[in-house]
Amino acid sequence: GALGLLRMPDVYNRIQAGTKAVTLGSLSILLGIALLFPDWWSKLLVIAGFILLTNPIGSSTIARALLVAGVKPWQKSGEGVEK
Repeated sequence: GALGLLRMPDVYNRIQAGTKAVTLGSLSILLGIALLFPDWWSKLLVIAGFILLTNPIGSSTIARALLVAGVKPWQKSGEGVEK
């Protein structure tokens, strides 16, 4: 996540990298808790579903707001790129 935030060229790519890291990290923690406390599976499954629904929707909403605000996506320039 942090490496993606530092290395990605624009805010749209950074949002994608951060969202992926937070979602997978959260689900990994929930899996670990589920292995330690098997009787919590149903509650953790609800939490995992909430995370899987809200993280991508939230990042898409932020990206859409940036696009509406006029923030341009990064475009590669140089040799081999058609203009």
